[in-house]
Order: sequence, then structure tokens, then C-alpha cells
Amino acid sequence: MENFGLILKMSMRYLPQKIEKKWQKIWKRKSIYEPDLKRAKKPFYNLMMFPYPSAEGLHVGNMYAFTGSDIYGRFKRMQGYDVFEPIGLDGFGIHSENYAIKTGIHPVKQAKISEKRFYKQLEITGNGFAWKEKLETYDPDYYKWTQWIFVQMFKNGLAYRKKAEVNWCPGCKTVLADEQVINGKCERCSTEVVKKELEQWFFKITKYAERLLKNLEKIDWSERVKIAQREWIGQSRGAEIDFRIKNSELRIKVFTTRPDTLFGATYMVLAPEHRIISNIKYQISNIKEVEAYIQRAKKKTDEERIAEGREKTGVELKGIKAVNPANKKEVPIFVADYVLRGYGTGAIMAVPAHDERDFEFAQKYKLPICPVLDKAFIDDGVLVNSGQFTGMTSGKARIEIAKWLEKNKLGKKTVNYHLRDWLLSRQRYWGPPIPMIYCEECAENKKGERKEMPGWYSVPENQLPVKLPFVKNFRPKGADKSPLATVKSFYETKCPKCGEKARRETDVSDTFFDSAWYYLRYPSVRDKKNPWNPTLTKKWLPVNLYTGGAEHSVLHLLYVRFLAMALHDMGLLHFEEPFPKFRAHGLLIREGAKMSKSKGNVVTPDEYIKKFGADILRMYLMFLAPFEQGGDFRDAGILGIKRFLERIYSLSLKIKNQKSEIRNTTQNSKLNNLIHKTIKKVTEDIENLRFNTAISALMILFNEMEKNQQSFNLSIFQSFLKLLTPFAPHLTEELWQNLKSEILNLKSFKSIHLEKWPKYNPKLIAEKTFELIIQVNGKVRGRITAPVGISKEEAAKSALKLEAVKKYVADKPKKIVFVPNKLINFVI
Repeated sequence: MENFGLILKMSMRYLPQKIEKKWQKIWKRKSIYEPDLKRAKKPFYNLMMFPYPSAEGLHVGNMYAFTGSDIYGRFKRMQGYDVFEPIGLDGFGIHSENYAIKTGIHPVKQAKISEKRFYKQLEITGNGFAWKEKLETYDPDYYKWTQWIFVQMFKNGLAYRKKAEVNWCPGCKTVLADEQVINGKCERCSTEVVKKELEQWFFKITKYAERLLKNLEKIDWSERVKIAQREWIGQSRGAEIDFRIKNSELRIKVFTTRPDTLFGATYMVLAPEHRIISNIKYQISNIKEVEAYIQRAKKKTDEERIAEGREKTGVELKGIKAVNPANKKEVPIFVADYVLRGYGTGAIMAVPAHDERDFEFAQKYKLPICPVLDKAFIDDGVLVNSGQFTGMTSGKARIEIAKWLEKNKLGKKTVNYHLRDWLLSRQRYWGPPIPMIYCEECAENKKGERKEMPGWYSVPENQLPVKLPFVKNFRPKGADKSPLATVKSFYETKCPKCGEKARRETDVSDTFFDSAWYYLRYPSVRDKKNPWNPTLTKKWLPVNLYTGGAEHSVLHLLYVRFLAMALHDMGLLHFEEPFPKFRAHGLLIREGAKMSKSKGNVVTPDEYIKKFGADILRMYLMFLAPFEQGGDFRDAGILGIKRFLERIYSLSLKIKNQKSEIRNTTQNSKLNNLIHKTIKKVTEDIENLRFNTAISALMILFNEMEKNQQSFNLSIFQSFLKLLTPFAPHLTEELWQNLKSEILNLKSFKSIHLEKWPKYNPKLIAEKTFELIIQVNGKVRGRITAPVGISKEEAAKSALKLEAVKKYVADKPKKIVFVPNKLINFVI
């Protein structure tokens, strides 16, 4: 047994750095935060969102997020749960690769540098991580299973390749998913995104749109994240309607949420990217004018095209007309950039009498305007000029017209979504190669692993991982292909089916794919045969509490839900929602501005931990604002926390010097009641992530302890230390062990983090008195302290003793209104 007497010898001064290093080593050596994954009786999976390692390392905003998660984990551990709080690095992807390009250090080497720095920083924060289960996405032992999941998605029809117009970032030199384009710019580098037509790999997330939406009702998530996902999925109920092109069998399909306005459609508008234009180009008499307009439109972002107040522009497709299926009237067809390819079918029926955008366009191009509702620009009304449907309300007409369309095979009721399939391909180097092979021989013979994709085969599972080769010139080419396309030894392979010469896919997959399943791997990192061990997965998953940034609402948080649903449907998971409970933490700003390198206001935790220690920084971060709100990091605020912990240390020294006498001190009843109230409040506050108010309650309790330090029992200080433990883990361990070894004389070491969380006595927190509000005719005329449970008669008697009340109630009141334990009102 180690000599804890020597280890625990206290200095007269609080030296946090010395204390923290000592306890971090002991915790790791004793495996304090390593639950027995196989035998745990009360598993609690506590997880903070996967960090990606930038070369600069952690900043204080990252520590803010990790500290909040860690406090909750420590709290649950002391409540008797076997807490699993793993850590790892989301190290693949554009962010890491761009830094490698900037420094000239190869990503493979830079990853090891960043890994070492990140883990060192994470260690000094004092979080209770289960270090034995750490993982990195760029480890072949990890991305082997990322590729394996891709193969399962392909085999189950959820991964496909198609030619499509995609978002291209000239800065990052790669395609981006719609979710990675923010206000027309790359979410990584803020470069203006342009459109390109390329053949790419997609996941069919749209197949799960309805389920992703419905399940939001049954998961306990931060409401702002739910709102963001609902809006991004963007469900619209309405009808698809076919407008036939005159003298042709071709039809233009439109989606509308307002089939009740069909009779008022006086023209049609196509998005510039609509494919039917190329099919009818030889019938368009002004095709050159149309094509020139399309080229100009493609240079604009979607946000520019639909910007409020922007003048509407368009070109008529001369020489062709469409036929309104409701009234058989011929209507002109325009191409206009205010209609987007990604919404509905990329075509609209324009109803200028009841839509402001359509009205502006119709006025500009002198197009007919036909009212079909009794009022303009309203959601609902009564139909006019609508044939057999005239006189119906809008609500009824939507149903009846949709039925009529279906009966006459002119359309159908349908649900449309804003959500688009997840674009997975990246034309970069630093990522897991997509495990697919293309065989021209099989393609010519119409053979393939899937009928609709001739020539394509997934890499056999026994050949995974497809390792990322070391490519000296890893820089992106700015073309349509990854740097791997230049490595002949990589892309040349044999067809798994016919054995002929074939070509390996050279794109890598999106980094969000790496992080869409990492939570499954943590409990099973030592399993070489399975991506996730079925027994351990059943025991530990889904995750009990997940915390992270709301900025990933429609990126990571949407993708991870989709993938879990898909794997569940394949029979590979027993659940379909990976995180039944999720809380979004707030963001830190620095003196009023968001932290960013360009502003020079990024704060790294290292300098503050070196100066103040991790416990002081942890408590300051949690005290400065509500965890789910975030706050402003200012240097001055940290000094108050420093003084608070120094006072705790100082009082502990006094208690130590009093030795055993303090154990026999008679309880101070006021202080005893306060400790029980504090236990209740801190317990509830931590459970609800209200860390700042929990700390405030601890400060109030400690102030009373200082005032009454000659008259409180040792058990009060012990309970206080336990309540403080999740916030200041090092200091409380130091003081707890010192008390145990010096006063309680216990020889065996047991961490305070494995002690039982204090419980309060409901009887001791019940209020015995309250403030009785006294009113006369509804106006407050006085207040008195009264015992809880006082009767109406006793309350009236006590109230009328006040001179301020007596002068208003000279005679017997007409009525007395009494609200128990709150107020009494004399009506005169």
C-alpha cells in the first residue's frame, strides 16, 4: 500500500498546480474513472460531442463544454452509477488537412503532433475520462469499420452514386453537403460556394425524413436543436400536379401546398437547372437567350436568388406552352432564378393573384392575374372562378381538388421535404477512402453488385480496411478528383466479381461520416472482430446524456440519428435514437465578441491552468453563465473564484488543527437546516445543468460555515466537500483524503469521487414560518411573519394588530379572503 500520509501532507498555502498533478496521476494509476464495462451494475454512458483536433489545440470554449459534461458525470458516479466517460479525436477531415497545407507538415505527421497536444491539454483539465477506451478516426483500426458501415449502406440500397449539381468550395477544393453551406459560404473557410455538376456518392437520408421528424417528439433534446432540425427537414404537405406541354407527351411536375389555387395558375416558372429545358431546347425559339440567362443564374448563390426585395428576373421559353390541367388554358413557361432546383420539383405553378412574388413577376412581364379566392394574399378564403369547386372553403378545396387530380391521373397528394440526400464524397486526401470498385467490363455487360448501378462493387469485407496510402503531394488538385486519383498503385485493382482490371474509388468520405458512429465504438475499442460488441452495446447504449454544440444541429446531430436508424433497420442495433437525451451548451465570447483567431481573442486554457489551476478555471467557467446559454469570458471574474477556493482550503486547515474535537461539536440548527437545503438545490441544479446557481448555493453555505466555524459538526464540512467535488475535483480530493487520514484515521484509500452523494432530510428543509401579505380591498397594507399552517382566524387576529392595517379596517369587514400560507385580504 502506498504511503498516503506522505502524499497527503498539506502545505499552509493552496498550491493548485501541485495538488492537481498529484491527483491526476493517482486517479489514472488507480483507474478511478474506468468502469468495468462487462460487469457494471448501473451503466451510465456520459458523452461530450467528439472533438476535432486543430493544431492550436483546445481553446477555453472547448474546456467550457467538456467541464459541464464532466461535472454531470462526476455527479452521477457519486449517485452510484457506473459512469463511462470516454474521449477520442475526430482527426480526419478538411480542417486538419488545411492546417497541414498551411504549415507544410504532412497530415499523417501533423495528426500525431495534434494528438499529443490535445491529450495533454485534456489531461490537465482534470476530467474523469476513461482513457483506456480512447480512439482516433484516422487509426486504420477505426476507419476499417467506417468503411464496413459504408459497405452495409451500399448493400442495403442506402448508398448510391449519381451525377448531380453539387456545392463546390473553391477554397477547400472539394464538394460540400447542403448542410455545410451557410448563407452561401463554406462552413469551414467561408469561401463563396459555387455550383458544379459532378458524379458523387450519396446516402439516402431522405428515405428517413418522416421518421427523423416524428422521432423529435419522443426524444428529450434542447428545443432550439429540435426547431433547427424540423426547419431543415422542412415538411410540406400538398399535391404534385402534372402540367402537360402542349403538343407533347412531356409533363412538368410541380409541387404545391395550395392545390386550391390551381385555377389561378396563369404561368409556370422553371428553375434554371431544370432538366426538362435540355429535353425541349429545339422547340424553344429563343434558346440562346434562355441559355445565356441560365449561365448568369448559375453564378448566383441560392441566398442571392431568393433575397427579399431583389427584383425578379426571367426569360420566357418562346415557342412552347403548358396546359393548366384544371381549366385546360394554355399558360406561358418562364425560366427564373427565384425558383430553386432544391425546392419541390424545381418548377412552380405561378398564382399571381395570391402570391406576392408571383404578383411582382406578373406585373413586370404583363402576365394575366386571375383571382380564385375572395381575398388576395391570404392563407384561406372562399373559392371563386374555380369551376365546380367555386364556393368551397380553401381547406375543403385542397382536399377535393387533390382527390379530383388523383381520380383523373393528373396529380396526387404528397409530402415534400427540404431535406436532400447526404453528399458523402470529398475530393481530398485526408479521409477514409470510399471502399468501392468500378469495373468497366461488368458495366458493359450490365453486371454489378446492385442492378441499378452496373459495374460497381463494394470492397470485400475481408479486405478492409482500404488503407490510406502515404502520398507526399497530398494537396488538393482543385479539379474533380482526389489526390488519390494520381496514385496508380492505389487505384489500380481487380474486379471482385470477374477478376478483370478495375479501378478503386479515389474520393474519400465526409468527416461527418467518421463521427456519425464513434459513440458505438468506444465501449468496444478492443474488439477486433466487430465494429461494436453486441453484448456491450446492449448493456451501455443508447447514450444516457449527450452534450455538444447547437451549431451541429443539422450536421452531426442529424447525420448520427439517420445512421442509427439505418443500422437499426438492418438489424445491427437494438435502438434507433442514439441520444435519447441531448443538451446543447452555450458558446463563450471574449469581452463581447465571439472568439476567433482573426480577432486575436482566442483563449487557451493552458495559460490559465498554469497560473490558477484547473479547479479555479473549471469553477469560473461554470459560474460565469448558465451552461446552456454561454457567457463572456473576462479575466477579472476568475479572481473571485480563486479567493473562494483559497478560503475553503484555509478553513480545512483550521478543521485539521482542531482534530477530533470537531466531531463531537453540537450541531448548529440553522447551519444544519441550510446544508440540507443546499444539498437539495445543488442536486436539482446539477441534474438540470444549472451549474452557476449550484455554485452560488455553495458560496452561500460556505459563508455561513465561516461565520459559525466554531459550532458545526465535521459531517457538515464533509457534505460540503462532496457537493463541491464535481466542480473542483482536485481540491476536494486533497481535503477529503487529508480529513480521512488525519481525523478519521482510515488506512485504505477511497476516492471522494467514489463516495455517496449526500441526501437531504425533507423535514429539515420544510419552512416553519412564512411572510403573510396583508391586503385591504386588494391593496397591500402590511406584512408579518407567521407560522406555516396558521388558520384564517389566527391570521386575521395577528394582521389586525398592525396599526397600518387597523386604520383601514375600523369596522367589521364585509368579507375576509384567505390564501393559506400566502395572504389575507380584508374587503371593507
